[in-house]
Amino acid sequence: MGGMAKNRFSQGDGPSQRQLRVGELIRRTLSDVLNRAEIHDPDLNRMSITVGEVRCSPDLKVATVYVMPLMGSVKVEEAIAALARNKAELRRHVGGQLTLKYAPDLRFRPDGTFDQLDETRRLFCDEKVRRDLDAADDDDEADDA
Repeated sequence: MGGMAKNRFSQGDGPSQRQLRVGELIRRTLSDVLNRAEIHDPDLNRMSITVGEVRCSPDLKVATVYVMPLMGSVKVEEAIAALARNKAELRRHVGGQLTLKYAPDLRFRPDGTFDQLDETRRLFCDEKVRRDLDAADDDDEADDA
């Protein structure tokens, strides 16, 4: 596998601007497609699915799509199964929006951040915790989630 290109990304800089840009474009495209029920799958169209984040691999060949159905509409596993079933069609929509030679392969995963949101909000309201967070900002432990 092309060793050279990979190493550029191994310094822990996080994703490149290009990865972030493509990820955000894919996220918006999939959100629109799902909102407008453009995929011909009645099961999928019955679900309200939020696309929280899309992370692209450095070569932009794989996009990992973090999704969560709206509160209690369906189990996240069912939403992911429905998306995976329609992957080819979703990928076509994405490909139409991107100027890349190949549309990335889409992988769907549960978005864990949603479960934590309320808990996080509650913690943020706690002044003491906020002060602790500011103090801890310099170390990277928070990124281990």
